[in-house]
Amino acid sequence: MSDIGDWFRSIPAITRYWFAASVAVPLVSKLGLISPAYLVLWPEAFLYRFQACYLPWVILGFNYIIGGSVVNELIGNLVGHLYFFLMFRYPMDLGGRNFLSTPQFLYHWLPSRRGGVSGFGVPPASMRRAADPNGGGGRHNWGQGFRLGDQ
Repeated sequence: MSDIGDWFRSIPAITRYWFAASVAVPLVSKLGLISPAYLVLWPEAFLYRFQACYLPWVILGFNYIIGGSVVNELIGNLVGHLYFFLMFRYPMDLGGRNFLSTPQFLYHWLPSRRGGVSGFGVPPASMRRAADPNGGGGRHNWGQGFRLGDQ
């Protein structure tokens, strides 16, 4: 019996635990101590599911778990949020001045129009819209009909 114990202790630690778990877990299930349903991997049950806007914070948490530099991630998140606010939110939504703009020499070297294809699209319109003088709130009045032939 000491030969099996010596052999088991001579196996590297990770392999030893993996081997022991591969014998113990099915045995515990077969004896009815736990339900076999608990042995099935259900990723939905334990994955961190999040909206895309939380991706920088999820990456920060993952780096913290694996022992990476959290300070670099925090600085990156701060710079990214500051850029987004100064480039889009403040000028478009709050009506402030545009603090960040592309230098003109880059437009000279890399024009935004080239052979019919241009840029990356149109930035979204401001969230603040002027009130509709008719009181419709900017919506179409679907109660009024439209006849074919009306131009």
